[in-house]
Amino acid sequence: MSSNLLAGKKGIIFGALNKESIAWKVAESAHAHGATFTLTNAPIAMRMGEINELAAATGSEVIPADATSLEDLENLFTKSQEILGGKLDFVLHSIGMSVNVRKGKHYTDLNYDWLEKGWDVSAVSFHKVIQTAYKQDAMNEWGSILALTYMAAQRTFPDYNDMADNKAYLESIARSFGYHYGVKRKVRINTISQSPTMTTAGSGVKGFDGFISYAEKMSPLGNATAQECADYCIMMFSDLTKKVTMQNLFHDGGFSNVGVSNLVMDQFMGNKE
Repeated sequence: MSSNLLAGKKGIIFGALNKESIAWKVAESAHAHGATFTLTNAPIAMRMGEINELAAATGSEVIPADATSLEDLENLFTKSQEILGGKLDFVLHSIGMSVNVRKGKHYTDLNYDWLEKGWDVSAVSFHKVIQTAYKQDAMNEWGSILALTYMAAQRTFPDYNDMADNKAYLESIARSFGYHYGVKRKVRINTISQSPTMTTAGSGVKGFDGFISYAEKMSPLGNATAQECADYCIMMFSDLTKKVTMQNLFHDGGFSNVGVSNLVMDQFMGNKE
């Protein structure tokens, strides 16, 4: 971790809740690679999490912000630039929530008020984050904005529920805003489609243990861990990927390109070895 890929770079990291969070791992790795950044999460999530411990370990300041509130986001970007001493080079959006999933509502019987709330938190907030940075001209040229997603945006995973629709919308925002921000300021916007990862958010999905086991058997390289996802994020924040934008980047050990694996077929055929 001594390559200092992010030496001198400044950013904002959303969504570090606890040590299992991908955002937490990204913050640790970004710090190790020489970056400085602010940390943010919704006030309610901060009460549940341990973000102040992470802030102390990385020399970062915490700025509470509801990512669905434009007022909070404007304050976040303004204060972050003041604290860090200039414009930003990277932003990580690691936010997702479905009230319907939490409350056990089936996809065929959604509560639409809950649907709208989850959509705003999980997807529209990404647009609000980018739009705030865009209007404030808060990003340096060749900056990098990332959001974390999951391949339920492309394929059906029944128990992923309305989160699948949220992720599809999230990925579309990266493409659409990626064009405008690229033309305007040469800022890159991408999504990383990560393997199922046992985080606090992921564990709330019904049958998530089964998701992880199945993906492990399907993926020729096995599931990508939270730390490996953090490493990928560091590369995407760095100058090594300056011409990568508007992409949905699969980081899943090959799962997304496999139709069936021998391990899965062995189970169907009764061979448990």
